[in-house]
Amino acid sequence: MAQLTAQDVISLLTRSAGDLEFSGDPADALDLPFDTLGCDSLALLETAARIQDDYGVALPEEVVGDLDTPRALMAAVNEAANQGG
Repeated sequence: MAQLTAQDVISLLTRSAGDLEFSGDPADALDLPFDTLGCDSLALLETAARIQDDYGVALPEEVVGDLDTPRALMAAVNEAANQGG
């Protein structure tokens, strides 16, 4: 799998959470806390399910629950993909 990008992460979050509390360059949102963006824990679990469906990378719920920013999510997905999913 190719590395997940800022655009990919923000797109996935938007599909899962609806409109984010952010507009602009996706890279500028990477370090904003999920709650600032309007993403709750249910939206994050939905995002993780989409990542598994779309990219074949499964993140355990406890890992997803510990993530606090889109950058952390992107790093977790990319690391898991590099380790084989």
